[in-house]
Amino acid sequence: MDDELRDSVREEAEKNALFNALKHESDPQVGAIMGPLMGENPEFREHGDQIAGVIAPVVEGIADMSTEERRDRLEELDPELVAKLEAEDEEDDQVLPDLPNADEYETIRMRAAPNPNGPWHLGHARMPSVIGTYKDLYDGEFIVRFDDTDPETKRPDLDAYDQILDAIDFLGFEPDDVIKASDRVEIYYDHARELIEKGGAYTCSCPQGEFSDMKNSGEACPHRDKDPETSREEFEAMVDGEYESGEMVLRVKTDIEHKNPALRDWVAFRMIDTPHPREEAAEYRCWPMLDFQSGVDDHLTGVTHIIRGIDLQDSAKRQQFVYDYFDWEYPEVIHWGHVQVDAYDVKLSTSTLTEKIDAGEIDGWDDPRAPTIASLRRRGIRGQAIVDAMVELGTSTSNVDLAMSAIYSNNRDLIDEETDRRFFVRDGERFAIEGGPDAATPQFHPNHEDRGTRDIPVSDAVLLEEGDVPADGERVWLKGYGPVRRSGDALEHTDDDIDVVRAGDVEVVHWVPADESRPVLLRTMEGDVAGHAEPGITDYDADDMVQFVRVGFARIDAHEDDRTVTYYAHP
Repeated sequence: MDDELRDSVREEAEKNALFNALKHESDPQVGAIMGPLMGENPEFREHGDQIAGVIAPVVEGIADMSTEERRDRLEELDPELVAKLEAEDEEDDQVLPDLPNADEYETIRMRAAPNPNGPWHLGHARMPSVIGTYKDLYDGEFIVRFDDTDPETKRPDLDAYDQILDAIDFLGFEPDDVIKASDRVEIYYDHARELIEKGGAYTCSCPQGEFSDMKNSGEACPHRDKDPETSREEFEAMVDGEYESGEMVLRVKTDIEHKNPALRDWVAFRMIDTPHPREEAAEYRCWPMLDFQSGVDDHLTGVTHIIRGIDLQDSAKRQQFVYDYFDWEYPEVIHWGHVQVDAYDVKLSTSTLTEKIDAGEIDGWDDPRAPTIASLRRRGIRGQAIVDAMVELGTSTSNVDLAMSAIYSNNRDLIDEETDRRFFVRDGERFAIEGGPDAATPQFHPNHEDRGTRDIPVSDAVLLEEGDVPADGERVWLKGYGPVRRSGDALEHTDDDIDVVRAGDVEVVHWVPADESRPVLLRTMEGDVAGHAEPGITDYDADDMVQFVRVGFARIDAHEDDRTVTYYAHP
């Protein structure tokens, strides 16, 4: 690469890095600007193996600038980019589409209806994020209804009720009402009785296979035309627990010749022998199916708008038959596609995660490798970062991909300005230090000189990461300390000034004192990483965040006797 091209790369990199830093209110990263830089400048691509080395000093220099200095410098280089930043700041913040027919309702009332069979994985965060945001937009109401009327195949976990409410609180929302469906069984019984009297439901003792054959051929079962009194008596026997599981069901009478067989005379109640884990509901054996229970509850709790998966379109159609019998108005419905999350090998499934935890493949729901809300929380990801990323996905009927980088970017925007910088070295190589000061005094934060500097003692030796070790005779700049030149197993302090860094001749690296450093375990999505941090790491409390310079943000988890445990958040 000739000098003219090198200067061009530096200039374009500086503009991109300044724009990126100002937009995200954080230090620029080489990786974050490589893509735009190469995409906008095709002539750079053939030198791709050299580009990172050229722009790294530029990025390091910008990291040491204040926000005001960055904006002034970008104004000098490219005023149009500053104008673009200002225009983006003024854009309308509303991302979600307007709710259908919202002006026809006095109060917008929406519900999240979780099955409490375990803590929430990341995909579960989408519903409360969107509903909570709509609540704020419309000054509406947000219901949490636990759909826990299946004590067998989707057996509730008693701890999950509070865990889910805690997750919603972490995301930043407070429900206006919390309901457990298992507390409302008598209400469902009353509506079933009324539906029977209206001729809209009947008891059926057909074996499941036989009924399925008849249903698929559009043939009515022999019980369909029994009189309501008989169905009522048999339903009361169901309520009293006089039938075995699978022996008797209550069906909603629909259209036995409906073009969609899934809508033909569907089951509203069935018998379950397994007791409910909640003591208050343990005696019930006749349980409503979700479509009946949910349909009744949506009406009785005044839900105006329902959001559900595109795969549940038949639910609205089944429930419409019940609504027609009772002469109720069905809520507005928004169907959306599934959300798929990158960066994880583990499937977004409560049952799959439970299996992996039980098998010891992951440590628990807050293991950094688990795609769960508890895991992100322990890593130091704020709830608002998740909410903003989920809301950005909108309500499309297509399946959508959630890039974890979007959550990380949001979180970086939230925590960067308040997070101290610290040094952490992985698998460090030891070098004696010769000459120079007895301590380093790097800033706590490059954008906030008022926070002062921290003292890092430098006695006999320092640790450098393997990739930062200079060749014998070459120089590096120890961040916050100064320039050193390698001489065998020692680093000798030199009298170079910062111009050697600005010229791109000397790389800036992080380091820790060898003997005064603190052992640190960094738990990451890829596994645990051992290393050493500067001694001041013990000044932080659990839940505090730090940015390990050139490594990434991490949450302090615990100070043990011989080490500090941290959880990696993101770059």
